[in-house]
Amino acid sequence: MISGVYLRKGMMQGRGAHNEKNVLMRTNILVCVVIVLGFLTTSIISYQSNQGIFYKDVESVAALTSEGIHHQIDSTFIKPVNISLTMANDSLLKKFLAEEEARMNDDSFIEDMRTYLNAYRDKYDYDSVFLASAQSKRYYNFNGLDRMLPEGDPENVWFYRFLQSDEEYSLNIDNDEVDKAGNEITVFINCRIYGADGETIGVVGVGFRVSELQELFQSYEDKFGIGVTLIDGNGTVEISTSRTGYQAENLFSSCPYPELKEQILENKAETQAVWYSSAKGSGYLISVYVENLGWHLVVDYDTTVMDQVLARQFVQELLVIIAIIAAVLIIITSVIRKYNQKISELAVAKEHEHRNAFQKATEQLYENIYEIDITHNRAASEATERYFESLGAPENTPYDAALHVIAEKQIKEEFRQGYLDAFLPESVLAAYERGVENLRYDFMIRSDGETYYWMRITAQLFHWDEDDSVRMMVYRQNIDEEKKRELYLYDRMQKDSLTGLLNKVAAQETIRARLLEQPRKLFAFFILDIDNFKGINDHFGHAAGDTVLIDFSQALRAQFRNGDIVGRIGGDEFVAFMPVPDRYAAERKAAALVKALHRTLTVEEAGVCEITTSIGVAVAPGAGKDFETLYKNADYALYRTKKQGKNGFTIFNGR
Repeated sequence: MISGVYLRKGMMQGRGAHNEKNVLMRTNILVCVVIVLGFLTTSIISYQSNQGIFYKDVESVAALTSEGIHHQIDSTFIKPVNISLTMANDSLLKKFLAEEEARMNDDSFIEDMRTYLNAYRDKYDYDSVFLASAQSKRYYNFNGLDRMLPEGDPENVWFYRFLQSDEEYSLNIDNDEVDKAGNEITVFINCRIYGADGETIGVVGVGFRVSELQELFQSYEDKFGIGVTLIDGNGTVEISTSRTGYQAENLFSSCPYPELKEQILENKAETQAVWYSSAKGSGYLISVYVENLGWHLVVDYDTTVMDQVLARQFVQELLVIIAIIAAVLIIITSVIRKYNQKISELAVAKEHEHRNAFQKATEQLYENIYEIDITHNRAASEATERYFESLGAPENTPYDAALHVIAEKQIKEEFRQGYLDAFLPESVLAAYERGVENLRYDFMIRSDGETYYWMRITAQLFHWDEDDSVRMMVYRQNIDEEKKRELYLYDRMQKDSLTGLLNKVAAQETIRARLLEQPRKLFAFFILDIDNFKGINDHFGHAAGDTVLIDFSQALRAQFRNGDIVGRIGGDEFVAFMPVPDRYAAERKAAALVKALHRTLTVEEAGVCEITTSIGVAVAPGAGKDFETLYKNADYALYRTKKQGKNGFTIFNGR
């Protein structure tokens, strides 16, 4: 039977092939690891080196560009701002505005205003020179009177917003509505003109086409690949190569670095430089606050394309590594296959030798070994079928049915259900699905139809590849002597060595368990104390005392049923615990104990001794639901008994 179970040629060959594959796999993996580590180390160092050089170049170019653009922007805006401020403080212009109301309908006044504004236009070659009167709401330029500025017109919002502000001058980008200007997008510098009393009497300024700055920004983008943008304090794009403040688009609604918005807009003290990376792109960003304009200069060096180039280069190197590894693996596999085959043959022979040794050892250790095909609910070999028949199962009986027959005919009743629950096919398959590989169950069985003995079944679960089934190797071992020794030692641990009753720990734990199992059931808890026992010990010695204790414990045990708990918890202190139908039954039992334990005993050393007992009783759950409470209350009742003269009992009724 055992040789049929273990020494299967197919299994050994399968394992030999498996070992061969493992050796080859380990060798190939080792070679792969060495090659991969070498190439990866070289590639990573090269990649990081190239990336570091590239990043330093990016930072240098971006820093120089931002400084150059900042300087050019300052140069571009300082001059028109200064000219506009000069005009705003010109006494002649203030005189014109003071005379406006009186000369409003005089063509010569309009001509004087045109001549004044055109003179600045011709001298400095600006695209626009204008004056807006706060009193008449007239808009003059180098052509004369251009238009009125009625409040509520969206085109005039800039004028009324500036009048309401406290700024001395401001910039805004708008379309130029002047005749023949073609609505070109223009940067306007607006300067406040103060009257004699400090009130605002007008707004004067110059304008130049935004395309001039856009061309400047475009030149940097074409030369260095850097994006340049001027934004206001809200992030609105004022000037870039493709957008102006006229469109009122927010930079951070479409850029790849929206998370930097607050960091850029809130910092006006120092230049900020930061690398960014997001799903939309990556790059190096420098932002500078241009104080004269109240705008932020944002220089963006987009490195997305270069990052992609570096990444592609790295991927190409990885592909080269993979190709080299594939070639090396093919060569190694072909070279060492024969060597691995020899190693595998040696491993199979060694395994065969090991199995033979294991078989011999197993035959000495186990009573029976058999194999079950759990998936198909049948014995896995003819020898196993014969074994089931020897236990009383009919021929060709399915495994689960045979299990029921064996349980009914041979296994002791209290172990039958546990046996079935452990080894029925559905239970075994469920255990295997949970990852359990070993099962064990100890029970009592009989082989002669009369005498039961202890048996241990140990089962090993495994998958059988040939028919894709779950199988169970079962080992039956007679453990009767081991169990008897175990139970004997356990019993010794539970019992008091002198009296044979439960010792203190065992009595306490058994009572606790009973209370937990049946918390609502009525139980009587007795504490018994031998009256005047100390005098016997003191006068006649411990041998006489032991004689009294043994006699008392035997008499006490005789007063209770097998299921009741009786123990010795101290020198002459005993406890008993039993279920009762009511409180009166506990009282009757206590009275019977007092009578039964009142004995006359002849002790060799002491002569005739009269033995009496004092008892304290607590009834659960009324007097306590746990051992400690019951003990405390019964002990109090015992104390009351002794105070009343001993040789009696007291039922605990409260303190």
